[in-house]
Amino acid sequence: MASDHPAIAVGEWHPAGSSRSVLGSLVESGDRLIVRDETGAELAGGSFSLVEISSRVGRIPRRISFQDGSLFETNDNDAVDRFLAQKGRAAAGIVHRLERFHPRLIAFVAATILLGGLIYRYALPALVEVAVAVTPPIVPRIMSASTFETMDRTLLDESKLDEVRRGKILDGFRRIAGVSAAGERAYTLNFREGGPIGPNAFALPDGTLILTDELVKLADDDEMIVGVLAHEIGHVEHQHSLRQIYRAAGVAALIMLVAGDIGSGAEDVLVEGGGLLALSYSRAAEAEADRHSVELMMKAGLDPAAIARFFELLETKLDDHSETSILSTHPGTPERRKAILDLIAE
Repeated sequence: MASDHPAIAVGEWHPAGSSRSVLGSLVESGDRLIVRDETGAELAGGSFSLVEISSRVGRIPRRISFQDGSLFETNDNDAVDRFLAQKGRAAAGIVHRLERFHPRLIAFVAATILLGGLIYRYALPALVEVAVAVTPPIVPRIMSASTFETMDRTLLDESKLDEVRRGKILDGFRRIAGVSAAGERAYTLNFREGGPIGPNAFALPDGTLILTDELVKLADDDEMIVGVLAHEIGHVEHQHSLRQIYRAAGVAALIMLVAGDIGSGAEDVLVEGGGLLALSYSRAAEAEADRHSVELMMKAGLDPAAIARFFELLETKLDDHSETSILSTHPGTPERRKAILDLIAE
């Protein structure tokens, strides 16, 4: 029998546990909601208070679920909203309201970005310091041993320097290590042939230092090399490696917290932005290690300008006239040399 009541909305009815669909209309009859097919036959029905009607989210079809497990789907969201408004029910869910009112969404995004900036500026540095302070000494030792072993196996080779040259460099190294905050026993100098690494010196978190033959051959004098090693000791004493690791982890966590699941493209942009911020920290760490080299060399009674002369050597022999940029991991070589000379002059 055809219904005398006007249809609330038209759509498709799906029997419980079946993928079959039937064209039908949603009709109100007394205190009941009924789905009728095109002939007017009742397909499903139930008390209005017991029928579940999904909240509105954009243009997603509304689902009206009945107690027998069947459901009615319709794309006519406005019709369902009007019916619910007549019945005193909320016409749209909070998600849909946020989607519709763009100024509120913009304000929400702005507040999220501001919160992320405050966390990065104030909370993250404090958390990094706490993490560094509570890190057991065994952790840097394990990290360093693993890194050194891997480099020895894949990149480095046995040093070919003669014993006399090694001895002179070791004497200078012991002098600066002896006046460092941790003392001479905290540091170990290892000579290696750099291979693909070339002229280089670097420090691992536990105080293990590596000096390549290529850097020794490049430098004009041993005091210059000692100045470079004093710079590396500065990285260890200021715990730059650990801070960099914890900072990178914190930035990654912050991106996940602020961005959530916003798609791979947007996440890539945020990750790259975090990488640029990390480069800024890296440049600051290099400048701090340069200053530390000057201080250690002065304490040891050696030439504090030795590392400045090393940078001058890089400019002349390797034609390194690079300037600081947003993509730089280190400050520009001429800029570093000038900063060191200015510090000594003070």
